[in-house]
Amino acid sequence: MPSREARKSLSWYLSAFRFNIRILFRIVGLLRPYWLWAVAAVLCLLLATGASLAVPKLLEWVIDVGLRTGNMSDLLLAAGAILVVSILRGVFSYGQGYYSQGLSNLVGYDLRDKLYNHLQLLDFAFHDDSETGQLMSNMTVDIEGVRNFIPFGLLRAILALVYFVAITVILFLLDWRLALVMMAFIPFMIFFTSRVGVHIRPVWLAVQRENGILSTVMQESLSGVRVVKSFAREEFEIDKFDKQNQLLRNYSLKAMRFMAWNQPLLLFALNVITVIVVWVGGIAVIDHKLTIGVLAAVVQYALLMATPIRTFGFMINWLMRGLACGERIFNILDTKPKIQDAPNAVELKEVRGDIKFEHVSFSYQKGPEVLHDINVDAKAGQMVALLGLTGSGKSTLLHLLPRFYDVSEGRITVDGHDVRDVTLSSLRRNIGLVLQDVFLFNATIHDNIAFGVDDATREQVIEAAKIARIHDFIMTLPDGYETWVGERGVTLSGGQKQRIAIARTLMLNPRILVLDDSTSSVDMETEYLIQQALDAVMKGRTTFVVASRLRTIKHADQILVLENGHIVERGTHDSLIALKGRYARLYDLQLRDQEEFEERMVQHDGTQFTRAAREEHEFPEREQIRQREVTR
Repeated sequence: MPSREARKSLSWYLSAFRFNIRILFRIVGLLRPYWLWAVAAVLCLLLATGASLAVPKLLEWVIDVGLRTGNMSDLLLAAGAILVVSILRGVFSYGQGYYSQGLSNLVGYDLRDKLYNHLQLLDFAFHDDSETGQLMSNMTVDIEGVRNFIPFGLLRAILALVYFVAITVILFLLDWRLALVMMAFIPFMIFFTSRVGVHIRPVWLAVQRENGILSTVMQESLSGVRVVKSFAREEFEIDKFDKQNQLLRNYSLKAMRFMAWNQPLLLFALNVITVIVVWVGGIAVIDHKLTIGVLAAVVQYALLMATPIRTFGFMINWLMRGLACGERIFNILDTKPKIQDAPNAVELKEVRGDIKFEHVSFSYQKGPEVLHDINVDAKAGQMVALLGLTGSGKSTLLHLLPRFYDVSEGRITVDGHDVRDVTLSSLRRNIGLVLQDVFLFNATIHDNIAFGVDDATREQVIEAAKIARIHDFIMTLPDGYETWVGERGVTLSGGQKQRIAIARTLMLNPRILVLDDSTSSVDMETEYLIQQALDAVMKGRTTFVVASRLRTIKHADQILVLENGHIVERGTHDSLIALKGRYARLYDLQLRDQEEFEERMVQHDGTQFTRAAREEHEFPEREQIRQREVTR
């Protein structure tokens, strides 16, 4: 009776085998839309194999008939047949290569589309836990691994199987004793390759994982190159990259070591079998029990058997690598977005903007609760300002409104509709967001402003830019609205990126505005200009704003003071000052200087302006000259 360790080992092998088979069938399922290509590739493979297998039989005919009889016509006929078969083999091999590579590229195209589309649909929680480098590795290296699996792994496996079955049948037809000698090699090959396959797959999985980590290190280092240079940490980043690169190299070399001794050992075993076949067959020829032609054919078939075995190491390599890549890809595709439309979700139409948070609590994944029993009642057109120290839950509360995350308890309603009962697209179309972390695409200023609106006109873009007080600056640039902003808007200042982000939001003309400290990166004068524009934009719109500027807070219909996920105070500016609580202390610590600044505002035509704003109003050409100097 096998020991406990043996049973455990056998169970592990069987479990790994079943798992590999499931991944294999899923990869094969990717061929379904292109079954004609797959059939053509396999048909060409079979025809090329048939032509190859016909040559030894023709050689037997040459030796046993042509040479024995000395008939020149038989020799010429056999030579012509071998030439024709060789030409046909070349044609079918070309068809096999063309269709297999074409099939793999079509599957790669579909897989890239499917994976990218799925990543776009996955919610914030997934991306919070995912590394960009790993996802980039999934989109590139893993898909290439699956794509190359088709011609170099799957079809070569079919080729090896066809060769084995066909040669086995032919050998038994030629001489059953020599066939049995050849078959003695097969159990060894099956046992050996199964062990290699089971052990090398985890190594390739580690290679793919470490490759993703290397991509993350490289992406972070290149994205943060200004920080690296500012702190003179080039050597540190080089060393970090080199260590991860060495780790990837070591895993890759480990995989190669598996394959390096796999192929020679198989070829050695096959050569030993061939020698035995020649020895046994030679004795049969001497005893006149076998013709020289049959022996030559058997040896030729043994050599043909060496062809797939010679590439067997590469085939197993691509098979295991493809399975490892497929596992990583399918893990993502099997991840279901937690935030998605309910089966009976309805379109949110003609939004007024009445918003309620009713006993809302929230925690990230299985972490501690970060919002506790939040209750907010914002009427249409009101502005609600959120105030609190860092980590108090302000941004988290705002992220719940467009359903970036779902509440753990309670509910959020828009015009009486639970946000979980309306379609995500209609909900988010009616909510304009300017997030704290401004992201601009590596595109033109026009494209960045028009990002959320299909077929936006230049006039609409310019109007939004004017409201956001960024138009004049754009016009000082050499290419104006066609200026490329660089990756993540690297060529622009923080205030300029904020204003472009505000213009992008205004293009949606939303009924609800969410401004997550959208003026935090601008100076007080620029903030004053932006706030003037937003005052007009916010009229008739429900606005939630995380504010660090007094002007925003003083005009709010409701001020919510958050602390550790609780609303500890609520009211207007005056009522909270009179309360002499937390808001009053924050006001004294952070906001009183801003109030003194506003008191120094000068009056012009009944509208408050700073000196810079007055110059822009009275002498626009002077402001344009100043902006050009700044740009230079």
